[in-house]
Amino acid sequence: MLFAFVMNTIPVDAEKRRAARPVICYPSKTLPLPDMAIYGAAREKLTPTAGVTVLSREAATIVIPRGHFTRIHSVGGPQVGDLNLFNANDLSERFYSGKTRALHGTHVTTGDRLWSSFPSMRPMATITHDTLNWYGIDQYGGSVHDVIGTRCDPYTGRLLSGEDYHHCCHSNLTRALAAHTGLSLAEAELHVHDVLNVFMCTGFTRDTGQYFMKASPVRPGDYIEMFAEIDLLAVLSACPGGDCSAEHSSDAAACYPLEMEVLRPADGTLDRWVPPAKNKYDRSHGA
Repeated sequence: MLFAFVMNTIPVDAEKRRAARPVICYPSKTLPLPDMAIYGAAREKLTPTAGVTVLSREAATIVIPRGHFTRIHSVGGPQVGDLNLFNANDLSERFYSGKTRALHGTHVTTGDRLWSSFPSMRPMATITHDTLNWYGIDQYGGSVHDVIGTRCDPYTGRLLSGEDYHHCCHSNLTRALAAHTGLSLAEAELHVHDVLNVFMCTGFTRDTGQYFMKASPVRPGDYIEMFAEIDLLAVLSACPGGDCSAEHSSDAAACYPLEMEVLRPADGTLDRWVPPAKNKYDRSHGA
């Protein structure tokens, strides 16, 4: 028997209920703010120390020592990337996309921080420069660098298309993490988590509330820069969707490489910087 959707009777006070004013879930007035002046002074003279090219429809890793900067560069053509971040010394502490979204919003830019998972829950990185910060929110409600989407993956692809595709971001991240750590693919996959969608332009449709993507405004020469608050392992996938203007999880889109680099600030420029401590909640949970 097919389920029939039935609209319930609209209550007489429906408009009054809809008119209730929204309240911000996590007011940020008491959120510790980064001292952008310290970062600004430190980034005036940066020396590259490491770099890696992320090939199209592949992923690569790079280690970023705390107190260093990293940049993700667009090269060759418009391309989005899916970024996982880990504590380089403890894979169980990883980027927490959902909490970053709750604290900063659906998209992040200069001055926002990327937070780690429980129980550490501390800033892993601070965004210190974003060449796309001019984009703002467009007429469709779209913006850049989202913490909404999870990553394209072969399980959803199989569910929707009935086919296996092995170069979606989830698989790319799994292979790269396994190669870096020596873990098996099965072990590495368990550490892959929801991403920062670098350069991706996304939002929610106003009529159906569905997650949408559109052509990224990124162009070669654009980059996003972050300051490593702790030792980081970054794993970046060059999404098979290219600029995500049409589709992903296939070889149909034009794709380009991305580049990641690590930069060291001059000695003495971070004398006033204090690395973040782990969250001080006592973890008793009321027991």
